Amino acid sequence: MQTLIERPRLARMFRLQWEPVQQAHVLLYPEGMVKLNLSAAEILLRCDGIHAVAQIVTQLEMAFSTQGLEAEVYAFIVDARERGWLV
Repeated sequence: MQTLIERPRLARMFRLQWEPVQQAHVLLYPEGMVKLNLSAAEILLRCDGIHAVAQIVTQLEMAFSTQGLEAEVYAFIVDARERGWLV
């Protein structure tokens, strides 16, 4: 298992964009595309290399008027790193 990235950002070979046909955000890369669910898209949209993971958690909790997202956000970021989506 890889460690958490302090200020995650998309790896160079990936591009995150809204795909009207899919009615979802997608992660594009040379070999294909990953259709993202709402949670994954909201997290990745905030992975800009500027914001720390704790800041991303705070932004999400404020945006969705909830608390306790830290464990899920951290788990997603670790998984996205292992998949090569984030650096």
